[in-house]
Amino acid sequence: MDDATIDIINLRLRTYIGFNPEEISKQQDIVINARISYPAGNACTTDEAAQALNYKTITKKMISHVEGGNFKLLEKLTSDLLEIAMTSKLVTFAKVTVEKPHALRFADSVSLTLSAKRK
Repeated sequence: MDDATIDIINLRLRTYIGFNPEEISKQQDIVINARISYPAGNACTTDEAAQALNYKTITKKMISHVEGGNFKLLEKLTSDLLEIAMTSKLVTFAKVTVEKPHALRFADSVSLTLSAKRK
C-alpha cells in the first residue's frame, strides 16, 4: 500500500507578516495549505487512532505558531510550518504553501511553497 496523504486545505489565520511599517503594526490574513504523507497500513488494518498520524495535533501546533508569531518573510513562516509538519517520525513527505492575500496590488495573493522528504 502506498502512503496515505492528508491535505489541510485553506487554513485561514492572522499574523504579523512583512517588514514594511504598515505590515509590522497590523496583523494580516494568511492561508495555509499542507500535504502530509505517511504509511497508513497499520491504521487501515487496525482501525485504531493510535496507529494514525494525528493531523489535529499538527494543525494546532501550526495555529499556535502562526498566531503567536511575528515574521518578516514568507520563507521563514513557511519553513517553520514545514518543520512542524515533519515533526512526527511517521511523516515521509510534507509540502506547505503559505498564501498572503492582497500582497500585490493587482494579484489575488502571493504564495510560497516548500517541501521536504524524509530520507
